[in-house]
Amino acid sequence: MYVCSCFGVTDKQVKEHAAAGACTPRQIASATKAGTDCGSCVRTIQGILGRGACPRRELLEKGNATAVLAADPGAVSAPELAEAA
Repeated sequence: MYVCSCFGVTDKQVKEHAAAGACTPRQIASATKAGTDCGSCVRTIQGILGRGACPRRELLEKGNATAVLAADPGAVSAPELAEAA
């Protein structure tokens, strides 16, 4: 099933990127462009990702934003991490 019609991204591709470590729609967008045009697929992507185990999310919940930035320095900025926490 297509998740992103704008770029032809399927749910299988989203799941593969999630299995490889993508935890957020932004990380899926970095890998596939899904969600970067009209944005209508972002909620579907969030649903596929769910609230499962995610090393970055676990670090954020523990308040360790520095470790998240060190793990993936290009993913988000420090102010965005503060908003997410």
